[in-house]
Amino acid sequence: MAKTYYAILPSTPGSVEEEFKQSLDQILKIANSGLSPVRINIFAALPDFASLITLREKIIEICTGSFGSSCPAVTLTAQPPEKPWKAAVEAVFIKNGSASVRGGNYNKIPYMVLESSAGRELLAGGLSSYMFPDNTRAAAEAAFDTVIQVLEKEKMSANDIVRQWNYIGNILQMKNNFQNYQIFNEVRSEYYQRYRTLERYPAATGVGMNHGGVIIDISAFQPAASVSLIAVKNPGQINAYEYGQQVLKGFSDKGKDVRNPPQFERGLLITGKGSSVFLISGTASITGQETVGTGDVEKQTIVTIENISVLSDPSRVGQLMENPGLPSKKYGFLRVYVKKQNDFATVRRICEKYFPDVPVSYIEADICRDDLLVEIEGEAEME
Repeated sequence: MAKTYYAILPSTPGSVEEEFKQSLDQILKIANSGLSPVRINIFAALPDFASLITLREKIIEICTGSFGSSCPAVTLTAQPPEKPWKAAVEAVFIKNGSASVRGGNYNKIPYMVLESSAGRELLAGGLSSYMFPDNTRAAAEAAFDTVIQVLEKEKMSANDIVRQWNYIGNILQMKNNFQNYQIFNEVRSEYYQRYRTLERYPAATGVGMNHGGVIIDISAFQPAASVSLIAVKNPGQINAYEYGQQVLKGFSDKGKDVRNPPQFERGLLITGKGSSVFLISGTASITGQETVGTGDVEKQTIVTIENISVLSDPSRVGQLMENPGLPSKKYGFLRVYVKKQNDFATVRRICEKYFPDVPVSYIEADICRDDLLVEIEGEAEME
């Protein structure tokens, strides 16, 4: 169902909590204009794992006080915005009356359930035990357990996940030849094998987060009979779940000879008789399965944007839609992960050229390969 996105920055620098409260004031003003917030993501510069836990509890308390039983899904990640800010916020809204909205809560994790003629959607964020900052396998297993439990509480299953965000603490860190990202991919594969029966995967992003642990956000969707979900491939890239062993790093943490690749689709089209929504997975400067533009952030940003353009090309995607043709394409939002603070200005300049008037969040985070400097994800309407 159609959503409106806002990328929000504070009005004046302050502490993370102060900057969040300034952003929340903006969210409350937007909510008075006929829109209801359904998801809030806070990206923050935090000194350690303990501060993440403490501030998350405070933010959820603030949001619950502001929105009551209709508290949106809330996620706080240790991913700094561009300096001088300590916090940046991404807020997702739906138009009042476009869907029935019900808030839920699992183990002090707020989530939302939306129902409309298009189907039933669950938005959940901050899914984690907030334990095991130094044990990626235990943290990932606990996060996936939470995902499954929230889905089951709402009579949904892992088959219904259409979009997944995976925030992995110290994603590139190697310990005794075990890489945190590869450990996460092994856990993801195990849970998908156990709980999913579809051949298609969700659209997804997997990026780094400071201070350890694993946090997962999901959108799960049970479509109406008139709505279809279609995986979309990029002809210029190998499917991530078909990557060869040579681009995967570290050992399998269970001693297997073959490591599991990241399991997600490049894009996922949700299409019905009206407009269609195109979910764009985290995309980087990769052609085939090889990194392009090593050491050159400008080159990598341009190649990443070209990959997104090819993936979401209306002439290709239009053939998959309920009413085939040449649809118009409008990006609803983009989230841009930048590895180095010094590269923000370059990346932002290029993105503003290619995506004018699109709300964009710029976040500092490690990408899933040592030689990748930028990753972009987003959502587009096709009609």
